[in-house]
Amino acid sequence: MREILESLARREHLTPGQAEEAFSLLLSGEMTPAQAGAFLMGLRAKGETADELAAGVNVCLRAARPVPGLFGPRIDTCGTGGDNRCSFNCSTAVALILAAMGHKVVKHGNRSVSSSCGSADVLEALGLPLDLPPEDVAAELARTGFAFLFAPAYHPAFKNVGPVRRDLGLRTLFNVMGPLLNPARPTHQIVGVAEPNLMPVVAEVLARSGVERAAVVHGAEGFDEVTPFGPSRVLWIEGGRVAEGVIDPEALGLGGGRPKDVAVAGRDEALLAMRELLAGKGHIIMQHMVMLNLAVALYVLGEAGDMQSAAMQARGAVFDGAAATLFAPAASDGAELDPLAGFMDPFGGKGKHPGGC
Repeated sequence: MREILESLARREHLTPGQAEEAFSLLLSGEMTPAQAGAFLMGLRAKGETADELAAGVNVCLRAARPVPGLFGPRIDTCGTGGDNRCSFNCSTAVALILAAMGHKVVKHGNRSVSSSCGSADVLEALGLPLDLPPEDVAAELARTGFAFLFAPAYHPAFKNVGPVRRDLGLRTLFNVMGPLLNPARPTHQIVGVAEPNLMPVVAEVLARSGVERAAVVHGAEGFDEVTPFGPSRVLWIEGGRVAEGVIDPEALGLGGGRPKDVAVAGRDEALLAMRELLAGKGHIIMQHMVMLNLAVALYVLGEAGDMQSAAMQARGAVFDGAAATLFAPAASDGAELDPLAGFMDPFGGKGKHPGGC
């Protein structure tokens, strides 16, 4: 560790062997807290590389609880967090709508990091299980098309890292690794990244991982998701190759709004927004954001030949509201919702929402 920390102090990139050794010591609890803090902050201060990120991912996946019996296409939608926007749970809504459309979704997630309510928080509030053991994942996918893998339960070795991360209180490589550590090994993936400089690093690691198709996205205003209020950068991954692109929401007919239109204040607002969106209702800008990210997922899955076609499919799926029947039945009958909350006329009328856009 002394040699590794000296390299980091000189802002030298670690070799794959050094990085793998360091992450192995970290996860096994053999590093002292001082060494662990110096290691994680040394990586961040010099800028993490794809080799270092890949080494961390490989070590963490080897230590994770394996998920048996999975086959065929399966997708994850997960971001790094860290955009500090307190936005609604867009990637979770996309995941549930994908499952309602018949796709297999293995969502890896945790409680809130930078949002008002994390994926685990809102799924728990909807009554979905957070304690799904690995041996039950395949059956749950067959039953509903959706399985949630609660990160702390699938990565027991993280108990040796958590205290140091909490003490640091800053973004470390583990925040970036989170979306890449799904032990169900998705064949397709959408990864949102809050820091644009990390997009190529994450994309390179995904390209090496053997994933069939994936997208790394960074939205306007620093969001770690595709946004309706400005163009989003995207790195498309297929067959080990990476290609750059831009998603223009206006060109897809899904633009508009401002960041405040997708913000929620706490768990109750996050849950209400989720129920509305799953039922085909809700704030029109939130709907647009779900449609955009859902379109990316459908394109990655090969359900559409271009983003225009994917956006049309996504629009229909969101307005259909079928996900509410499966995952939020209280919302499917409209009992808790304003019946005009999601109204949108085909000529661009805006939905009703307190403090709307």
